[in-house]
Amino acid sequence: MISVAECVATPYTGSQTTKDAVRAQIVERFGEAEGAKYDPYSNARTFAQWTQLGYTVKKGQKALRSITYIEKKDEKGVIIKIPRVVNLFYVLQVDRV
Repeated sequence: MISVAECVATPYTGSQTTKDAVRAQIVERFGEAEGAKYDPYSNARTFAQWTQLGYTVKKGQKALRSITYIEKKDEKGVIIKIPRVVNLFYVLQVDRV
């Protein structure tokens, strides 16, 4: 069985602000100790990413909310950033299938 630590890193490219916002949600739900363990590259993933790795989200778990920005060119060629909400689940919220 593959452990979460052995899984491929996530494609996280967020800012420190985004990382801190997710960490704050983890601390609120699971405590300071888990907040200190938070690593956006390995233990917080989307539902689809956990499923691909053979994990399932535990029943009743609520997602952590994060924001990412999608860059898109408008008709004038100017790059605009569009905010997109990303729902993440922390490692304590999943079980191995």
